[in-house]
Amino acid sequence: MFQRLTQTEQYWTKDFAIESEDLEHVNNRLLEEERPLSIEELAMAVMRRRVDQEENELRRSLGKGTVYDPSEHYAIGDTLVFPALGFAVGIVCAVRSGSNPEYGEFDVIQVEFKRNNRKREFASGLAKPHALRAATQALLLPPKGLLSVEDLWRQYGKLVRRKLVGALRHQSDLIEMFGLWFVKGLLTEVGVGYLNIAEAILDINGGGPISTSELLKDLGLPHESREELLEYSLNYALAQDERFDEVGAAGKVMWYLRRLEPADVLYPPRRLAYSAVPYDRSLLNLNLRKLETELDDEWSGGWEPAEEPREVTFVLTYPHWRQGTLPLSSVMAPLFPTSYEAPRIRCTLRDSHTQEEIETWVVWEGRFVFGLGAWYRANDLPIGAYLHLSPGSEPGEAVIRFGTRRSQREWVRVAQVQNGQLLFGMQKRSVGCDYDDMMMIHMDDPVSADEVWLRIQERSWSLAETMVRLFPELAKLSPQSTVHAKTLYSAVNMVYRCPPGPIFAELVRQPCFVSMGENYWKFNPNLWSGG
Repeated sequence: MFQRLTQTEQYWTKDFAIESEDLEHVNNRLLEEERPLSIEELAMAVMRRRVDQEENELRRSLGKGTVYDPSEHYAIGDTLVFPALGFAVGIVCAVRSGSNPEYGEFDVIQVEFKRNNRKREFASGLAKPHALRAATQALLLPPKGLLSVEDLWRQYGKLVRRKLVGALRHQSDLIEMFGLWFVKGLLTEVGVGYLNIAEAILDINGGGPISTSELLKDLGLPHESREELLEYSLNYALAQDERFDEVGAAGKVMWYLRRLEPADVLYPPRRLAYSAVPYDRSLLNLNLRKLETELDDEWSGGWEPAEEPREVTFVLTYPHWRQGTLPLSSVMAPLFPTSYEAPRIRCTLRDSHTQEEIETWVVWEGRFVFGLGAWYRANDLPIGAYLHLSPGSEPGEAVIRFGTRRSQREWVRVAQVQNGQLLFGMQKRSVGCDYDDMMMIHMDDPVSADEVWLRIQERSWSLAETMVRLFPELAKLSPQSTVHAKTLYSAVNMVYRCPPGPIFAELVRQPCFVSMGENYWKFNPNLWSGG
């Protein structure tokens, strides 16, 4: 049976490459549609063209002569096409009688092939079925199980799409906006006057976010083009103007005035930034590795987001408590919306207790979600509080809650700054939420902690030196003078942003830190070498 090349894995995974004819087809498709098209639509159009092209070639080849059929009779001078021989075309130049006990009487035709002038003999007038006839019928009537373009797309579409994107990005006459492609020269012109009006509309509405369709209603652009193309043209013009930011999730274009965005969104806080500390992860034993995974710091490991959103429980650490942010760890990332291009995405969190909507910003590059400061303060949440995030009813929507309990005074760690040094003590404070006792720290004057952090930055203290200065303060709170690795991680991050891996590696590497088992450590100042 003849196998169409476009039906094979080999064709799409190894042989397929974008050709100039494919790009011409894409351009023609965009011109015919007169609207922006997604890369999925364009890639499928390319695949459909290849399949149709092969079928057309097949028909053209079959049209060059009579399709050879062993059961038919032929005369000298007949032009025949042999599908089983790669659609070779030949002319019958002789006919003689033949005989075979299995097939009975038949003719033998001699055929001279055009492409190499070679002559071969074939049977004709056979009364019994022949394998070559079956092969021919398989071409004339497509075999059962022939994959449709949609079937091929499901199997190989991602490969075709990736190759097509790479080729289209080298086409200067095409542009891509939010996953849609179009011919640049066909855009509707949007002058600076219209952009000034758009700025005023956003300004009146608190900066945004406002959809492109809503902006169009008040702009008064000429409606000579289709609405879809007008929106695309306006999106392109707004994107070229630094006054505007696109802040919508993927599939939802929303605009905001950049000058009215929160400063911490435009310029990610230094307190949340992590300057990578080289360390040998093989130093961490199984217990420390499990603890590192449990803490799920957004700067730990290779940061590969989980595939599906699910409920996540995490502990509020000092940097995020101080900045009013949530971490975008690999486990938490699927709960928040993504975008084709926007570095900042406006989204809404919902308080599961009050159903209040909390306006937030997702900053993927900085790996944080901004906008929780007022919510933390309103609920009197301390460092170390357990927070729970779960998927909302809509894609990209998340619900946040904390475990409430009757407020009562408890002995907790309290941090304070004296003479430029961060000190720790135990005091009674009211606590009205569930919390991790090993990471709980109360801080009444965060501004003073900021000063310590700045001083450490200015003096370029190493991670190990920072740990050595904090450890004795934490150790004095325990009768055994021990400090749990989680407690040290929580305290270090008040003045030195660092994920748990490097901290745990320093505990193992530095002789002055002595393991007491179960992730508890002691400090021997006599073994501190200062390195």
